[in-house]
Amino acid sequence: MESMQLQVGSCLRTLSTSRDSGEIVHALRTLTRYLKDGEFTRLHYTRVIQVLVSAHWFSRSCEDEEINKLWDEMFLRGPPDQALLLLLDTISSTGESAGLEQCVSVLEKFLSAGRLQVLLWSRCDVGGACSDSPQLRETVIGHLAALPSITCNHLHTNTPDAFLPQRYYPLLAASILDTLEKTCHALRAGTDCSLGFVAQVLGKVCIQGYSSQIFETLAPRLSSLTRVDPLWQRVTQRLLEKVPERCTECVITGLIRSLSGAAAVSRLMGNLVVTNKKAQFVLTHKLLLQQYHHPTQLLKSVLGYLALDSERRTLLKQVWCNSSAVKHTCVEQQLYVSKALLLCVALLNHSEIQELRQEMLQCMLGGVQCRLDSNIERIRRMGMVVGECLSHRLDTPGSQLKFQYEADEEIRELKSLMECTSVEDDEEHQPDSSTSLQPEPKVEGSAGQSVPSKPETSETGCGSDSELDSDDDLTPYDMSADHEKNKSAPPRYVRDCLEALMSSDDAERVELSLQVAEGLLRKNVKATQEVSVQFSKVLLHLEDRYNTLHFHTLRQNAMVALTVTDIKPVVDYWTTEFYSLNYSLRQRLDILEVLALSAQELSEPITKKHAGAQPISAVTALEQCDDITHWRQIVEKRIQSKTRRIGKGGSQPVKATPNRYAPVAGFFLFPLLRNYDRPQVTFDLLGSDHLVLGRLLHTLGLLMHLAINAPVVSQMGRALLDFVWAVRFHTDQMVRRGVMFAVCAVFLSMPGENLLIELGDDLMETRAWLADVAENDCDADCRNLAVQSLMLLDKNLKTQLQIPDMET
Repeated sequence: MESMQLQVGSCLRTLSTSRDSGEIVHALRTLTRYLKDGEFTRLHYTRVIQVLVSAHWFSRSCEDEEINKLWDEMFLRGPPDQALLLLLDTISSTGESAGLEQCVSVLEKFLSAGRLQVLLWSRCDVGGACSDSPQLRETVIGHLAALPSITCNHLHTNTPDAFLPQRYYPLLAASILDTLEKTCHALRAGTDCSLGFVAQVLGKVCIQGYSSQIFETLAPRLSSLTRVDPLWQRVTQRLLEKVPERCTECVITGLIRSLSGAAAVSRLMGNLVVTNKKAQFVLTHKLLLQQYHHPTQLLKSVLGYLALDSERRTLLKQVWCNSSAVKHTCVEQQLYVSKALLLCVALLNHSEIQELRQEMLQCMLGGVQCRLDSNIERIRRMGMVVGECLSHRLDTPGSQLKFQYEADEEIRELKSLMECTSVEDDEEHQPDSSTSLQPEPKVEGSAGQSVPSKPETSETGCGSDSELDSDDDLTPYDMSADHEKNKSAPPRYVRDCLEALMSSDDAERVELSLQVAEGLLRKNVKATQEVSVQFSKVLLHLEDRYNTLHFHTLRQNAMVALTVTDIKPVVDYWTTEFYSLNYSLRQRLDILEVLALSAQELSEPITKKHAGAQPISAVTALEQCDDITHWRQIVEKRIQSKTRRIGKGGSQPVKATPNRYAPVAGFFLFPLLRNYDRPQVTFDLLGSDHLVLGRLLHTLGLLMHLAINAPVVSQMGRALLDFVWAVRFHTDQMVRRGVMFAVCAVFLSMPGENLLIELGDDLMETRAWLADVAENDCDADCRNLAVQSLMLLDKNLKTQLQIPDMET
C-alpha cells in the first residue's frame, strides 16, 4: 500500500510540474495500470483526475496522441460516477480553451462507450456497491438527470448533439433498460440487487419535465418484455415502488401516457395503487378528479388498470355521488369524471354488474340527483345521460331512467363510451328472434322492386264488384284555397280577453285570447290600467292545459305588456308575489324574467319612436335559455366601451338620454332585496332553492346596469353590494356567476366617486376577494367576470385619484 501511495504521489508531481512529454506519458501509464485496483479507485482516483484537469498543459493544445489517449483512458476506465462529476464540473467552470474541448470530447466518448450503464449497474450490484454519503449520492443523481441543462447552459450553440435532451434521455433510458436486464440475470443467478438508485434517477428526470423523452424509449420495451416474462414484471414493479414519493406523480403520468393500454399498465405497475398511498392518490384523485387536460386514452388506461383487478376496482363511486365534488369542480371536470364513470362501467361484465348492482344503483341515483340539482345546464345534461346509460347497463326492468334533452356532440360522445365492442355483448343486446315481431314478407314486382305482399282473399264474388265500384273516373274538388273556420272569434276588448282566460274551457278561445292579448293590452292603455293587477294574477297562474302553440312566449309577452303599460302597480305585484307562499319555482322564475324584459323595454330612449314589444316578443322561452347570455352581452359591450386600449384613443362615455325606466328603477330592485333572508315553508332562497337565487342575482345585475345615469343608481348599487356580500362564497357555481355579474354591473353603473365612497373601508377587502376569485375559482366564467371587475375597479381608482394612464 505504501509503495502504491508513493508511486501515485510521484506521478502526480510529475503531471503537475513536468514539461517533458516522456515523463508525462510514463506517469499516465503508471496510473492507468492501477485503474483495476479497488484501493486505488477508492482512495486516489478522484485526486488523480483533479490533477489531470488542473495541470498546466491541460489548457493548451497537446499534439501528443499518446498523452491524449492515456488522458482519455483515465476518465473512461475509472469509476464512472467520479469521472462524470468532475467532467461536468470542469465544463461548467472552464472558459473557452483546448482543455474545455478536451473535456467535451471525453464526455462524448463517456456516453458513447456505455459508461452510463456501468454507472447505474455499479449502484445496483449489492455486492459491489460502495457506501456513499447521501450528499454524494444526491449529487450524482442530479448530474445524471440534468446533464443536458448543465452542458447547454455553458456551451450554448456549441453544444454537441449527444448532450441535447432529445439524444441524451433516450440514451439514459437505454442504459436503464440494460441495467434492468442485468438485474434480471442476477436474480436468476440468486444474487440480490437494489434498484433504489435507478428509481431515483428516473424520478429526478421525470420531475424535471423529461418524462415523455425517457418513456418514449423505456415504456414500449418494458411493455414487450413484461408480456412474456413474469420476472420482468416483478423487476419493473419494484422499480416503480422505489421511486421517491415526490416524483411519483410525474413518473406514473409519463408512464401511462406512453403505454398503449390498460393491460400494459397493469403488467408494469401491478398493485402499486393498493400498496402505495401516493400512487393511489395520483391515480384515483389527481388523474381522475383534479386534472382534466389528459387525453381520453390515458383515462381509458387508468380505468382499465383499476378494473383489471378486484382489489383495484373502485368504480368512482365516491366521486360520482359526492355533491361537494359537483359544486367545487368546473364543467370540464364534470365531463371528464362522467367519461371516467361510463368507461369504468363499460369494463364490467354481466356477472360483475349483478354482484355490484346495489352499489351501482345507489351510485347512479345519488350522482344523478346531485347533477340535476345543479344550475348549470351542461352538468344537468351530463347527469341525465350518465343516469340513462347506467340504468340501461343495470338492465333494471320497468325502472330504466329516461330524460328529455337535446342531443349534441358532447352527449353523443358520452353515449358512445358505453358501446360494447365484444361479440358477446353485442349478442346479449340483440332482440330475441323468437319473440320479436316478424316483418311482412315481400314479393318481387314485375320491375324487380320489392313490395309488401298482401294477404290472400277469397276471389269468390270480389273481383267483379271492386271493378264496378271504382271511383277513379270522378274528378276531385279543388280544396287548396279552403281555410278552417274558427268556431270562436278572438276577443276585441281587454275585459273580454281577461274573462276568456279566466273561465273559458274552450281551447280554441283560450289560444285566440293569448294571441291577441299583448296587442289589446298595449293598444287600450286606460282599460289595461283598470284591470292590470287582476290580469297579471291570471297570467301568472295560467297553465298550458291545452298544449297551446308558443304558449310560454305569448304569456310572457302579455305579462311584459302589462308591466310596461301600468308600471308601478304591476311591478309592485310581481315583487310582492315573488316572496309569497305557494308559488312554484317556475312561477318565481317567470316573474324575474318578466321584470328583466320589462326593464329592458323601459330603458329604451324616449326620443326613439316606440316600436312596441317586437324585440322582446322574440325572447326564447325560459326552458330553452338556462344561461344568461343575452343579458351578459349587454354588459360585455358596456365593459368594452369602458376599456381603453393602446392606439385606439379614449372611449366616449355613454350619453345620458331620457327613458321610462330611470324614474321607476327603484321599484324594480329594492323590493326584490326585501325578504331574501327569510325562509318560508315553500321557498328557501338561501337554502335549497339556489336555482332561483342564481337567476335573481343575474336579474338584479341587469336591473342595476339598466339604471345607469338614474338618480337612484348610487343607492341601488349600495343595496346590491350589501346583498351580494352576504352570498359571495356560495357553493353553487351559478350563484357565484350571478354574484360576479352583479358586481360588474355595479362597477359599470355607479359613478366612480360614489362607488369609492360607498365601498369605503371595504375597498381593500373587496379587491382582495375579487383577486382570489380571479385566481382560484373553479368556474371559468366567475374568473373572467372577476378579472373584468378588477379592471373596472382599478380604472375607477386611477380616475378618482387622478393617476395618469401609462398607456401612451
